Amino acid sequence: MHRRRRTALLLTAAIAAAAPLLTACGNDAHPGAAAVVGGERITVSQLENRVDEVRAAQRAAVPDDAQYQQAIARTGSLTRDTLHSMVLDRVLERAARDAGVSVTRKEVQQMRSGLEQQTGGAEALEAAWLQQYGIPPQRLDDNFRLQVQAQKLAQRLGTDTSRPEFWQALSEAGKKLDVDLNPRYGDWDVEKSSRVDAKTPWVREVTAAGMPQTL
Repeated sequence: MHRRRRTALLLTAAIAAAAPLLTACGNDAHPGAAAVVGGERITVSQLENRVDEVRAAQRAAVPDDAQYQQAIARTGSLTRDTLHSMVLDRVLERAARDAGVSVTRKEVQQMRSGLEQQTGGAEALEAAWLQQYGIPPQRLDDNFRLQVQAQKLAQRLGTDTSRPEFWQALSEAGKKLDVDLNPRYGDWDVEKSSRVDAKTPWVREVTAAGMPQTL
């Protein structure tokens, strides 16, 4: 697999197995926050806005109602996957900053141009990234910036994004940031730099019959 596509998969692909809908019962220890990263809140509203961007892009790309419902079903864990990406983005930013890595706009545009050539143009690239990684068109440059950042961080470490050394750097950054997820969205495994489903006595799994699972 091409390194750029592998990096995109590592950083933005949705978690393969959609987990059950989670409903919080009891007191919320993170009022209004989906996560706290480095003392800064990712609010539930911010998370919902990001999810709405993806759904709006899917709706525009698939005007047929039946096909749109299929698209929703394929991305049933979108909310949790989106939060995973939002947190991981911040962890990567910290790891890159600690390593003295920066990214220029020219580097981002070079990556975008190369991918457009590979996929057959700007529209084809937008469609592919939306379908494969859940990235709406307005977030493409942000995503490419993170991919360049990840590649340059790996190069600075003398490795690549698939190697343990790269993920260890992210783990160290996550420890410094003290990532704390609202339990309704799971836990953050700092060693794996990944969101995992929470196992708490006051969170129950609920199956919503006939409804797409969006949490």
